[in-house]
Parts: sequence; C-alpha cells; structure tokens
Amino acid sequence: MPNKIYENPAAALEGVLFDGMTIMSGGFGLSGNPESLIPAIRDAGTKNLTIISNNCGADGFGLWMLLNNGQIRKMISSYVGENKLFEQLYLDGKLELELNPQGTLAERIRAGGAGIPAFYTRTGVGTVVADGKPTEIFEGEEYVRETWLRADLSIVKAWRADPAGNLMFRKTARNFNPNMATAGKVTVAEVEEIVPEGSFDPDCIHTPGIFVDRIVKATVNEKRIEKLTTRPRETSGEIAA
Repeated sequence: MPNKIYENPAAALEGVLFDGMTIMSGGFGLSGNPESLIPAIRDAGTKNLTIISNNCGADGFGLWMLLNNGQIRKMISSYVGENKLFEQLYLDGKLELELNPQGTLAERIRAGGAGIPAFYTRTGVGTVVADGKPTEIFEGEEYVRETWLRADLSIVKAWRADPAGNLMFRKTARNFNPNMATAGKVTVAEVEEIVPEGSFDPDCIHTPGIFVDRIVKATVNEKRIEKLTTRPRETSGEIAA
C-alpha cells in the first residue's frame, strides 16, 4: 500500500499546486474548513485560482486568507454574505462569481465525483440562475440543465483517517467534504487523528480511501463559531414563563 501520510500541510501539497488551477475546499460556514491546508496554499503563493466552496471564509480566517492575498480569480459558491472583502472585490470587478443555489452546488459536486456530466433541476427556473442554460420540459414542468463540477485539487477536513485514506467526519463537518473528496483529480485530507489500519467499522466510513491521495495531521483545529448566542442559565427551581 502506498504511503499516503505526509509530514505537514506544505509537504502534502508539494507538486500539486499550479497557477490557474481549480480547487475545491470543504466546509460550511466555518465548520469543516481545511484550516491547515488553506494557509499552506497562501504561503505557496499559488495565484489565479478558481475556488469551489460553499462560501469564502470569514474575516481573517479560512479562504478569506487567499482572497486577501489576491490569489483568487473566481469563486463558485452559494453563500457570499458576511464577508466584506468578498463583497468589495466583487463590486469593484476584481473577483468573478458564479453563484449557485446551495443544493445545486452540492449536486454539481456530487455529479462530478460520480461521472455524471449534467442533470436537470427545477431550482432556479425563471431566474438569473437559468440565464444561458438549456431548459427542457418533463411531465409539464420546466427544468434547467446544470453541469458537473470537478477540480484539479480537493482539500477536505476530516475527524479521523486510517493509513489507507478512509475518512470519518464528525457531525456538521460532514457537509460538502465527502462529495468534494470524490471530485478532485488529487484529494488531500487534513485530519484531527490518524488511527491504525483496521480501526474503522466499514459501515462507519464516510469516504472510502480510494478517493483520498494524501493525508496530513491537522496543525490548526480552531473550530471557530461564526455567531455565538447564549442565554442565562435558569436557576434551580425557576419555572420558565
């Protein structure tokens, strides 16, 4: 079995980065972001990137680092709110944007990994989302044709991996990550823990190792919360209104 485990994020990305490439980056909001691999791409200085991701990080964190460093040419995403830098670059014409409904984005990525070049959906029919795209009538309803998404490199964040590259994700971090792992020519997974071979129950594997080329233990595990909301704890004996 080839050695898939790399010493650090920079080593895990060696030889796979080039200017003008397309990168898929896992995560939803700040959950499940490849927190260690993104700074390594920033430090490598790879530019003119097309990034496929649900969103583009938050101020000072995640993909925002690449945006702030002028490395991203185009974003293919579904949520662009709460990122002032993203907004300003787009309005200034310095950033291309292909905006997708969230379910459509997920299905385009899944289709890319499954080898399905196109599919039809009702989502976006009659809106700017459908502009320039073929449509067809099925059982009296209009559908718009969407195409797959694939990437030169997929970077994902998992909870655990074994040496074969089998991955387990923890809770909300199991968002875009598993699908993206299947849709990259090369997939690099950063993980919180590397466990011995044979540790996983096969039924508990979320991404089979055949899709994962390289593994690195995460060096950053901040797991930031975008909006923390709390309420006072009720005292003993207090009855809620």
